[in-house]
Amino acid sequence: MNERVKLIRKQLGMTQEQLAQRLGIGKAALSMIETGKAGLSSRNRNILVQDLNVNPEWLETGRGRMFNAEPDLTAYMHRTDNSLPMQSVPLYSIEGTAGLVPLFTDRAQAKPINFIHIPNLPKCDGAIYIVGDSMYPLLKSGDIVLYKQLCDLNDIFWGDMYLLSIDMDGEEYVTVKYIQKSDREGYVKLVSQNPHHADKEVAVDRIRALALVKASIRMNSMR
Repeated sequence: MNERVKLIRKQLGMTQEQLAQRLGIGKAALSMIETGKAGLSSRNRNILVQDLNVNPEWLETGRGRMFNAEPDLTAYMHRTDNSLPMQSVPLYSIEGTAGLVPLFTDRAQAKPINFIHIPNLPKCDGAIYIVGDSMYPLLKSGDIVLYKQLCDLNDIFWGDMYLLSIDMDGEEYVTVKYIQKSDREGYVKLVSQNPHHADKEVAVDRIRALALVKASIRMNSMR
């Protein structure tokens, strides 16, 4: 299957970096998949099948056509991730702002606890610490994610990683997940990196705030 992943990328005219970004993994991870040093996860397989119209039988066995339909890369190819030479990204405490929704609703009034100065990064609206292990080992509790706020759910790029707030019986639940299409009308599928966390489908109208994760910072402590 590793060679077929490479053939898909070549057929689409993508670099390893472009396809890796589409799958939500690093370029090195994709290189390991293409060379047979790592397997293709079910999450990444679903992205190839659902988002890029890859024929699942061809992907598994090499039989049949490579694609079930012409891949629609319009939204992907029109994405603009122009890097800035330098920017100061405000770091917020969502506990201090009483959650993600108030932070996104009135960012001008929110007071950052610090600023992160990073060169050559796409424009970011802010950064927060994350809690939990659902995206481990890619992200761990205490890491920082830098995000770009989205105002329209129609702007979702399927398979990308998002910071989102979900209404859970009147309480705000903040999480970082991959968002994929759902077979159920009015729902999306939230997918974790950690295989011990099951996929979860949630109604779109329960999503109260949404942001595309642009970068992450691993926080290591020396003792």
